[in-house]
Amino acid sequence: MSPTEPQTISEAISGDHKSLDEYADRIRSSTSLEDKTKWRNQLTWASARHAISEELTMYPAMEKHLGEEGVQLTNTDREQHQAVKEDLYKLQSLSPSSSEFLPLLDRLMYDLHEHIKHESEEDMPRLEGKLSKEESQDLARSFERTKMITPTRSHPSAPNRPYFENLAAMLAAPIDRFKDLVSAFPDKEELPEKHRSML
Repeated sequence: MSPTEPQTISEAISGDHKSLDEYADRIRSSTSLEDKTKWRNQLTWASARHAISEELTMYPAMEKHLGEEGVQLTNTDREQHQAVKEDLYKLQSLSPSSSEFLPLLDRLMYDLHEHIKHESEEDMPRLEGKLSKEESQDLARSFERTKMITPTRSHPSAPNRPYFENLAAMLAAPIDRFKDLVSAFPDKEELPEKHRSML
């Protein structure tokens, strides 16, 4: 991808996955409770937005372009997302000083990596094989735009299928954004370039 060429959906998704790993690493490597809390908040913020944006943009595209196979793949993806959302829901309010925190972070990242493996080996190759480059770039733009309006915290009991999820997201997002205003986050300069523009 050249600096001016729009990214494909695979590039957008994998870029987010790399950022999530970086945020988890920053939690582990931070030495102060304050810094660990900021990076926990950043991981929650990015993970929640990523998961819901996938469910609202990529999964419907998979079902449309891959038919029954796409439905089966997205059912697996939604099950994997549910495990991640449940771990994230617990982590987002747990103090990093708790003895439960690091084991929960490890479980979250394990669940997330299982999902990432499924997406990179199953979902993305199949979907990209059905899309033109322009369609993939359009889907990536839609994915990125959707992240701007989604909830920023995990809501594992919310619906995870379009239309019901859209409504639940629209109701939860303003409350989450208010909570974000009173929560600590890393300084903008500490974030990967991709996520600086989304703040």
